[in-house]
Amino acid sequence: MTQHPVQNLLITGGCGFIGSNFVRYWLTEHPHSRVVVYDKLTYAGRKENLADLWDDARLQLVVGDIGDQALVRGTCQQQSIDLIVNFAAETHVDQSILGPLVFTDTNVRGTHVLLEVARELGIRLHHISTDEVYGHIRDDHQSVEADALAPRSPYAASKAAADQLVQAYAITYNLPVTITRGANNVGPYQYPEKAVPLFSTNAILGEAIPIYGDGLQMRDYAHVYDHCTGIETVLLRGEIGEVYNVGTGREMTNLEMVDIVLASLGKSHDLIRHVTDRPGHDRRYSMNVDKLKTLGWQPKYDPKEAVAEAAKWYAEHRAWWEPIRSGAFREYYEKQYAERLAGTAQ
Repeated sequence: MTQHPVQNLLITGGCGFIGSNFVRYWLTEHPHSRVVVYDKLTYAGRKENLADLWDDARLQLVVGDIGDQALVRGTCQQQSIDLIVNFAAETHVDQSILGPLVFTDTNVRGTHVLLEVARELGIRLHHISTDEVYGHIRDDHQSVEADALAPRSPYAASKAAADQLVQAYAITYNLPVTITRGANNVGPYQYPEKAVPLFSTNAILGEAIPIYGDGLQMRDYAHVYDHCTGIETVLLRGEIGEVYNVGTGREMTNLEMVDIVLASLGKSHDLIRHVTDRPGHDRRYSMNVDKLKTLGWQPKYDPKEAVAEAAKWYAEHRAWWEPIRSGAFREYYEKQYAERLAGTAQ
């Protein structure tokens, strides 16, 4: 099996949810590596996510936009980067419906800039993608890496476009690339606009939990730790030019997920409110992860364990999320849910 040595990483979006968890994991497991976090520090990218690591001499922060080609290039040259891992993205579907253009700018153009820098400097690039690029999946199928992409939201479309740019650069320029497509991740430091931290923090505060439609949408909830180990596996042993799905291969309904959150926190189902569904809400995501398993990877967490552990983390870390749930977050929440929640009280 091919081994890919990695020494100096540029991790874009390294102050975000998955990115910060990956930085933490990589520095723990690879003590001789150096990591440069490149992050714009938008609302979901927070230095606090790595607060205990900034004194580590192996870690450095560069604040910048991945669309700034000169800064990306200069950083890679100055830091002798041999691998770019691209977590940087706008990722929330609801936000992409409210304001889609920033998703195209960051997720498509930003990825394109990284590809250009990688091509100019001869650097390998690993791109983090999502199961949402496959679109709604019929009940008798699990998405495999060779399936056609069929995105149905502005967010998913922007990620699918980025995937295809990455693959085009591999073919056209022989650029060494790999892609991982992750399931719905849960775990520490996830911004509370996403379902599990939103429902967990609402439950902790005794606020209503807004469930889109009937709540029977199917999702694979994977612990972010397993996503990190999956990415690591691909970086070290994956086939250059290939795509790998990362998830558990098992799914649950959103209502089942909420049941786990409430049980973990000792909260009542009376908090649940069914609200008007969002446009184009995909009914089911499910991925086959056998290809990644051929590299020796296995998930550590069952989806139920992953959701329960995440909910408990938010109960134990109120000091992290309480300051977030004001200002811009509150404005978004009111815009997205106030009208939907009106008149749903039990």
